[in-house]
Amino acid sequence: MVMGDMEMKVDVAIIGSGPGGYGAAFRAADLGLDVALIDPRPKPGGVCLHHGCIPSKTYLFLAELILDARRAASMGVTFGEPEIDLAAMQAWKAQVINNMADGLVNLSNKRGVQLVSGTARFEHANAVKIDGAEVSRVRFDHAIIATGSSPVSFPGTAPGAGSRIMSSAGALELSDIPEELFIIGGGYVGLELGTVYAALGSRVSLAEVQDRLLPGVDADLVAPLQHQLSKLFGEIHLNTRITELEELGDRVTVRFATPDGDQTRQFDRVLVAMGREPASRELGLEHTAVAVDERGYIQVDEQQRTAETNIFAVGDVAGGMMLAHTATREGRVAAEVIAGINSSFDVRAIPAVVYTDPQIAWCGLTEEQAKANNIPVAVEKFPWKYSGRANTMGSTEGLTKIIADPEEGRILGIGITGRDTEGLISEGVLAIELGALAEDMALSLHPHPTLSETEGEAAEIFQGSPTHMLPKKRS
Repeated sequence: MVMGDMEMKVDVAIIGSGPGGYGAAFRAADLGLDVALIDPRPKPGGVCLHHGCIPSKTYLFLAELILDARRAASMGVTFGEPEIDLAAMQAWKAQVINNMADGLVNLSNKRGVQLVSGTARFEHANAVKIDGAEVSRVRFDHAIIATGSSPVSFPGTAPGAGSRIMSSAGALELSDIPEELFIIGGGYVGLELGTVYAALGSRVSLAEVQDRLLPGVDADLVAPLQHQLSKLFGEIHLNTRITELEELGDRVTVRFATPDGDQTRQFDRVLVAMGREPASRELGLEHTAVAVDERGYIQVDEQQRTAETNIFAVGDVAGGMMLAHTATREGRVAAEVIAGINSSFDVRAIPAVVYTDPQIAWCGLTEEQAKANNIPVAVEKFPWKYSGRANTMGSTEGLTKIIADPEEGRILGIGITGRDTEGLISEGVLAIELGALAEDMALSLHPHPTLSETEGEAAEIFQGSPTHMLPKKRS
């Protein structure tokens, strides 16, 4: 068969096979729809599985082992310096990715989802042309765009193979451990990858244009992490703007403006972690009625429907909180609407996790959002120095906070900094979604000694009767 010699007709064509795309495909297939899942990659998973979430967390787990081994010395257990085998680490990462990708292929096959490996571009509102595949065109009744996002490049640079100026995907190739690494951006990507490289032995310097790390996250949650990173990283420059990057041979010259004046430095590698932008520009949307905003995000309603009523968009390409689990839910909503189910994206508590050391997780209303919108709230915090389990782990810098309605005591938001917050935050999500009161959380038994107790104890403060700290004096 000649490449590009076939056409396909389906009920739903899904462009992009990341969490939003395969989540939509699997739900649509389960609802009896004929589905094609289109992506340039031969196996589903998208950026998240192949170049983002999964490889980064694979390396972060190894970084955590290294950092824990160092901490153990103060507890009476000493390990030798770790021997880093980059080839073995890369092989482990590849094995994790391949196992998960093969699982998605298997699920696709068993559900009857047709995988099309190629690049899709809209011809009109009911067909896409496919490049690089045996299928030349896919006609459909409905389409779901789930193409995700891509890293923002520093102006005048083009990170790629062989370049010492890296995007997050390039950094995850882990081709070497640079002696000196400079990171542009103090968001979660820069901090997570900085943690990996610092644990492996790089001297990491980081610059953030705003006055603290993780802008947008409550400052009290960030403070313990910033304290730890000030010891793990070589330098952290805040209120700092990068003016020029120049790659010369085996070094990168960085010019940046700090509150103390302009500096020019050289580094072995530079990681650009300045955020992400929607992957919407090469889709041929001009051949449809799909509307995008000035930044390229596709405009959708609460059912993920675009201005072209048979075309939907989910995940990063549609904006909002650019998280894999959000994309999956949006994909499922789109599939259900297409199948005739009255579904919508109605989520009160979207959890976010930063997988640094310590981790930070939050959901629902933040304290800073409440202040910015003049929403009256009551905020109580339980410091982990009072937690038995945190003390046994040497993790006493943690913090659990609850944001509640001051009249009813209904939980509106939760934020946690410390170990394993990726799991702890789920109790907060459930509490907010169920409309629970702080009293409900306080009266729910939490096993002792555990980190989950910190949530129960934070809730007990609202009741005026915390167990492991003195109650506040009431006026």
